[in-house]
Amino acid sequence: MEDNTLQKSQAWLQDLIQGAIGHGLETRVLEGLRIIQAQKGFMRCNFIVPSPASDADGNWHVGAIATLIDVIGAVTVYSFAHRVITSLDFSISYYSTAKIQEHVEIDAKVLTNRGTLTQVMVEVRRKGNGELIALGKLWMASNKLAVSEMSKL
Repeated sequence: MEDNTLQKSQAWLQDLIQGAIGHGLETRVLEGLRIIQAQKGFMRCNFIVPSPASDADGNWHVGAIATLIDVIGAVTVYSFAHRVITSLDFSISYYSTAKIQEHVEIDAKVLTNRGTLTQVMVEVRRKGNGELIALGKLWMASNKLAVSEMSKL
């Protein structure tokens, strides 16, 4: 079951990146994201910040970073709990900026599981020197639905 859940979580992320599901925002924000390591409750991704995710100064928009952290956190929790999840508490600390076309690495790991509540931490770091760009912590609640059972609304 674990391998199947991990495969489903990766397929869910790929569908978001390719625009097969979601609202289009995710596709623009996640364009070019690559999973480089995945385990139950852990994801590591490489990412080159795409130009649609920029602010007026050519920096990676903080809203785009927040969307990426939310999506990667949700996919990581799904790989752990095999249930559809909802963000209940979401905090992000921004430590640095990143420019468009800059390489970053994203690590997400489940920290705590309390039944239907799961905490995940997502770190976004500059690939070259490991400088922390943003740190997100999310508490997520899972229900009994699988991704394939979600409404298309």
